[in-house]
Amino acid sequence: MDDPGTALDAAAFVALLVEESGDRLTVRLHRPEVRNAIDQTMVDELHAVCAYLERTPKVLILAGSAGDPETGTKAIFASGADIGQLRERRRDDALAGINSSLFDRIAKLPMPVVAALDGFALGGGAELAYAADFRIGTPGLRMGNPETGLGIMAAAGATWRLRELVGEPLAKEILLAGRTLTGQDCLNIGLITELVEPGDLLDAAHALADRIARQDPLAVRVTKTVFHSPREIHPLIDNLAQGVLFESAAKFDRMQQFLDRKKQS
Repeated sequence: MDDPGTALDAAAFVALLVEESGDRLTVRLHRPEVRNAIDQTMVDELHAVCAYLERTPKVLILAGSAGDPETGTKAIFASGADIGQLRERRRDDALAGINSSLFDRIAKLPMPVVAALDGFALGGGAELAYAADFRIGTPGLRMGNPETGLGIMAAAGATWRLRELVGEPLAKEILLAGRTLTGQDCLNIGLITELVEPGDLLDAAHALADRIARQDPLAVRVTKTVFHSPREIHPLIDNLAQGVLFESAAKFDRMQQFLDRKKQS
């Protein structure tokens, strides 16, 4: 699925539902029959999404399956890795970093990634959400890492991303004692930035994408890269990046528009 072509063919995906607009790509995980468990097909298709967004930088909105009150279907982001496949994996599969390499690629996408979370976001599903730049959730969100209960560890970013996001004591409670967080818990600790009702979840994600889209795209891309750079290369990288932006046409245009508005006010 890591196609070097220039367009993203939404019809080619089977584990994802993909919708593209001018400045963003909305991707829904779509394996409802197994609660959106992340299998190799989904991994391959998400790599294809990443390849496209690396060539054509856009905001990425990641979401799961919406609930349906009429059928009783519950919303879910991702219940974790596909246990049927996971059980058969051996040492070499672990060393290949099947999920960790994907989630790292998502975290390093040029433009921000927004995760819209409802229902279960567990195991690999939680680690996928941790890799996003922003997370928005609902009261029905349930997030955690139950891997140690299955005889393995959360090895796709949780042991370090989660500590950075929520601090060491709580990260250890989630990773070592199997604590599952509610949506309100996630808001209280800053793991999500907004708590909304399920029917408003995608609208809230798009509203955040709208705010990002109002910024200068190059400035957003450069800022994201600098933000995630190692501490030891600051402030050098800050100055170099600012030097690039100081020469951009958008800097002159946007600052002149600001000065013009100030004169008119």
